[in-house]
Amino acid sequence: MQIAVIGSEEFVLGFRLAGIRRVFVADSEDYQQKILEAMAVPEIGILAVDARDLDNLSPVVRHRVMDSIQPVVVPVGGDESDLREKVKRAIGVDLYKTEDE
Repeated sequence: MQIAVIGSEEFVLGFRLAGIRRVFVADSEDYQQKILEAMAVPEIGILAVDARDLDNLSPVVRHRVMDSIQPVVVPVGGDESDLREKVKRAIGVDLYKTEDE
């Protein structure tokens, strides 16, 4: 399984520097097409996206992206609770759970 990233040139730059090779550069006009293209690649297990870019998706596609299990779509830079729920759903364990909860 590969890790991939999709977003603007500025967003994906850091991931490229970290060694992520599967990169999809997209702007607001072609973002929906690119994310669907990325989700169709069977080798991709995790797809990192800029949380703000999800606003460029239609409600139907956004729902499909956020509920995807293969690949797991991880919004970066958004609300921490979104990431918490995504990790919990992907691996079946709440890694953020504290003794107080």
